[in-house]
Parts: sequence; structure tokens; C-alpha cells
Amino acid sequence: MVVFDQMFGKGEFYPPVEHKNRIKRYRDNKLLFKGEHYDLFRKYNIAKSGKMYVSVNLAGIISKKSADFLIGDGVHVSAGKEDNSPEQLALDRIKEDSDLDILFYESALANAYRGDSFLKVRYGQEYAGLYPPEFDEPRVIIESVSAEYVFPETAKHNNNLITAYHIAIPTKADEYEPVDSPKGWVLNVESHYAGKIEYRKFKMTVLVTDVEGYPTEWKIGDLMEAPQVVATGVPIPLVVHIPNFSVDDTWEGMDDLSELKPLFDELNNRLSQIAMILDAHANPALAIPPGILVEDEHGRPMFRVADSKVFEIDGKNDIIPQYVTWNGQLQECYSEIDRLIEMILMTAEIPAVALGKSDSGTSGASGLSIKFRLNSLISKIKRKRKYYEKALKKVFLIAQHLETVVGVADYEITVPHLIFTDGIDKDETEIANRMSIRTGGAITMSQKRAIMLMDGMTEAQAEEEMKRIEEEQKANAPQANSSPSIFNDLPTEENQQEEDEETDESEQE
Repeated sequence: MVVFDQMFGKGEFYPPVEHKNRIKRYRDNKLLFKGEHYDLFRKYNIAKSGKMYVSVNLAGIISKKSADFLIGDGVHVSAGKEDNSPEQLALDRIKEDSDLDILFYESALANAYRGDSFLKVRYGQEYAGLYPPEFDEPRVIIESVSAEYVFPETAKHNNNLITAYHIAIPTKADEYEPVDSPKGWVLNVESHYAGKIEYRKFKMTVLVTDVEGYPTEWKIGDLMEAPQVVATGVPIPLVVHIPNFSVDDTWEGMDDLSELKPLFDELNNRLSQIAMILDAHANPALAIPPGILVEDEHGRPMFRVADSKVFEIDGKNDIIPQYVTWNGQLQECYSEIDRLIEMILMTAEIPAVALGKSDSGTSGASGLSIKFRLNSLISKIKRKRKYYEKALKKVFLIAQHLETVVGVADYEITVPHLIFTDGIDKDETEIANRMSIRTGGAITMSQKRAIMLMDGMTEAQAEEEMKRIEEEQKANAPQANSSPSIFNDLPTEENQQEEDEETDESEQE
């Protein structure tokens, strides 16, 4: 366990030594995710680096697929009560105000390459007073905090149990030091404990910078002002940790990309070598029989292979001119690339069908058979979902507690039920056929429910739609006083009497 004073006391280093490897992993994996592989691998492959470097961003695909299947269709937050109950309306409002479907997706995306994600809950203005209250109304705000600025404090008896969160962000302090001063940096520390938040500011001195001159390591100096303590009224910290997945002896999450770095490096190296071979032989030299080239005064052929790309061959005069090329065993290179991609996807638990590859066997396949082929990816998503479900329940509980403390809650605090989807498009025809078989063709769904599911409407919207359908049906129905033309020719009572009299006269005759 590392306590606050040991991490952020005077004379300590920032980032703390015990967190340097974690933060380095975050930054390296972000380069992988963004496709900037050359910037990452050139530090380790100086001997192999050349003028050409070709990479394929499979790391980005792996991260995106995980987020798409986990949060792509959003998360439904249910209070377990009626749609118009105060508890359900409060959860819907909290989710809508912070655009949580987008926030959760971004968290899942970053979690895939970082392994850790942190959400903070607070009450106030989103823009911290930059806009007036009528444009930025105070409310519960759920926001993401970059994992490289969060330093958890764990319990003495359990390294997997976080008891406090320290958010430490270095900023340039132009108001305290000259703009061009390398010492003009301040460390803003926000420590979240159960029931309170403590704010501190430290001066810092730059120790190490990167190649572009941006500081990467500092030494912490004096405390600039007295700490400020704010009571939250919530019995737990207002920060929630969401690991990608983890083990039982540490709080740190494990990402999806670190174990794939050697395979990414080898794949990029092989692609680069093939590109160099193809470029080297894009303009090959030409071999010709002797006597074709112009000779100088000494009888020597005048040519430069580098410029003319042609040279003579001593041999028979009937030699056929030909280009000098070398395939560099390219077929073996392509075979290795296929095997590398297969190993990367297998290790990342991404089946080929999830990428829509032409040889993944999806032609004419049913939705159920495709889902079976996605079994490894679905299992991976279920593993991630357990951590998100646990953390997001805590996030909504904290939000409800904050509204209760502020005095704006008109509902009972409720533990929400989270409904995730697997991100796979459903085969509606297949589902309907199976339902029909199981129920013997009986009706299994009301018209209102069908409209809600098919069109994504709420219950109130579905009822309005049913009213409009009913009105249209009445408007298009045949009028009561109108009838088909075949009935318009029926005889009236007078006509019928005249016809009967004519019939009698004809019979008498």
C-alpha cells in the first residue's frame, strides 16, 4: 500500500516510481491503437529500421470490435418499476444529461488498449462557471478521467481493494512563474475519500523531457497553499474504477494489446520487407548479349548499371535479353503474413467472421450459425461486461446519493438493473419461426409491444401510433350509405308491383 504522503510529498517524483511502467504501457498501447506503430517500434528495432516502414493497424480493429460488441447498442438502465415511475424517470434523466451511451463506449474503447478506465461523478456546472447557469444548469455530471492521471490507494490487507483515488494532473503555471521558465509547473491533486474530497497544489521542477521538449518527469516541491477539504455526504469515493479484466492480486486491469506486441512487430517487419523487395525490382536491369552496347575508344562497353539498368553477359550470341529479377521468396512471406494475422486474431479472441473476411464462411449462413462462430468474441465480451455492470451500478448509486444530498431528488435511491446486448444483429425471421413452432402458431406479442420493438418506441409513443393507425383505418373504411353497384339495380317497391302486373297480364293472354 502506498499512501498519499509517500506518493505526493515534497521531494517525491511525479509520476510516482511504482506507477511509471503502468503509465508507459498506456502511452505505448495508445500509439498501437492510433496506428502509429513506427513511433513505437523504432525504439526497439534500430537495426531493422530503414527508409520504408509499412504497418497494418490490427490493434485499432481489435479495440473497436470489443467496444462495438460491448456498448455498441447502448445500455438500458432499469429501476425495475414502471416507465413513468419517479425512479425510472430519474435514471433516464441522469443517463441522458451526461450522454452516457457515448461515454460508456469511449470508456470501453480506451479500456481495450489501456486496461483501466475511471469515471468520476460530481454535482455542478459542466463548464465550471464558464457559461451562466441558464446555459449550463447545475446537475449531476458523470465524466471520464484519463487513467494516466489517476493513482489509486489500496487497503493494507488487499492490493485489489481501492480505498481512495488521487487524481494528479500537472499544468503549466504561467501565473506563478515566467512563461519561458522550465520550472513553471503546478501539480493539482484531487484526493477522493469516503465522504470527502481534498484538494492540494504543489510546485514542481522538470527533470526529464521527451525528444519534442515536453516534460515527462518532475520533482515535487512545496505545497503552494493550505489543503481544501469538501464534504460530499456520500459514504464512498466519487470515482469508480472499471478494469478491462483483472486478476486477484492487483487492482490494475489488463489490456487486449500488450501480449500482441511481438506479433504486431513481426507482421509490420514482414510487410516492410516485402514492400522494399517490390520497390527494388520495380525498375529491374536488363541482361543482353555482348556487342549491343556502344564501346569507348578502348573497346569497352559504355554503360552504368545504376543509371542504364542494363549490362552484358558473356556467353552465346543467341542469348535472349531478359530482365534480372528476384522474387525474394515472396510466396513464403505472404504465407507467414497469413499465419501471423491468424495468430493475432486467435490470441485476441476475434474470429474471422467478425471482420467480414471473404473466407469466413458466412454465405447463406443463418444468424444462429454466425453467432456460434462468434463464440470466442462473445465470451470475451461477457467477461468485460461483468466488470462494467458492477462499476456502472455504483456510478448510478453515487449519482442518486449526490442528488439526495443536494436536495433535488424526488425518488427513492434504487440499485439499477443494467441490460446489455451482445451487439449482434438478430435474425428476426429465424426468431419468429422458432417462436411459432414453440407456441403452435399462437399469438405471442401484442400490437403495442411489436411496434415498440420494431420501431424502437416507448410505450406512450406506441399508443399514439396505434391511435393514428386506427384513425386511418376508419377514414379508409367504406361508408355506411355506399354500396357496390350490383345492389344499386335492385327493384324498388313500385317497380316490383308494375313487374308483377305485367307478369299476370301475360299469363292471362
